[in-house]
Amino acid sequence: MRKTSLQLLFLFAVVSAIISGCNKDEPLVILPLEQDVQLGAQVHEEILNMQDSLPILSEQQYPQVYQYLRNIMSNIVASEDILYEEEFGYDKIYIIKNDNELNAFATPGGYVYVYTGLLKYLDSEDHLAGVLGHEIAHADRRHTVRAIQRDLGVQLLLDVALGQNQGAVVQVVRALGDLQYSRSNEEEADTYSVRYLSNPQSPYECDGAAGFFEKLQNEGSGGGTPEFLSTHPNPGNRIEAIQAEAATQGCDTAPCTTCSYEQFKIMLP
Repeated sequence: MRKTSLQLLFLFAVVSAIISGCNKDEPLVILPLEQDVQLGAQVHEEILNMQDSLPILSEQQYPQVYQYLRNIMSNIVASEDILYEEEFGYDKIYIIKNDNELNAFATPGGYVYVYTGLLKYLDSEDHLAGVLGHEIAHADRRHTVRAIQRDLGVQLLLDVALGQNQGAVVQVVRALGDLQYSRSNEEEADTYSVRYLSNPQSPYECDGAAGFFEKLQNEGSGGGTPEFLSTHPNPGNRIEAIQAEAATQGCDTAPCTTCSYEQFKIMLP
């Protein structure tokens, strides 16, 4: 019954997409929201099986590090602008041990992964909160599943949902590393990062994401493009757009006075 229902949903969505004339950059999301949760869980299980290439830092060995990150996530998703806190939870954050990559990414269903390279590169908790807010927005606004659907095709997503293709999840994991978001999705994720950090529970400067991009801009890429910019193309006026959104929101742009980011970085391996 479940198989038939999903197949009918697939056919209905394809027909709807044709009728609505939705464009390639912003395709209609085919699968229902609960499939984001299922797909995220399947992708995470596959990542756990890829410890040679994507080594996850053990929470048992570094409980304080993980608690620190979960506290940041909790402050961010206290925002009323979060759509799917109940469905996604947003307590699923994992650290990939790789000091050479300045990167972070989110999967459908609200799983967030951040590289030790990025954590050590950032200067403040405000900047980290801004980056995490950006990644949460990609999951919460369903940008990630939309980009996967665009790049890998709706049939592969249907295969994952139906459990018909054992290699489909592997393809999704590999695609996440090179996933290209549309310009409008990038702008929306930056906008919502500001809005998330402007909520009353947040102690962060609401334009924290701009601080990360300012550092990249001031220091240059060191001879190569940071991975984060490879998968999150810079539209050129990103810093200005984030700061403009902060001005529009009228939110606090003063740095967090109670954060202890340097102590957090000392705890990282």
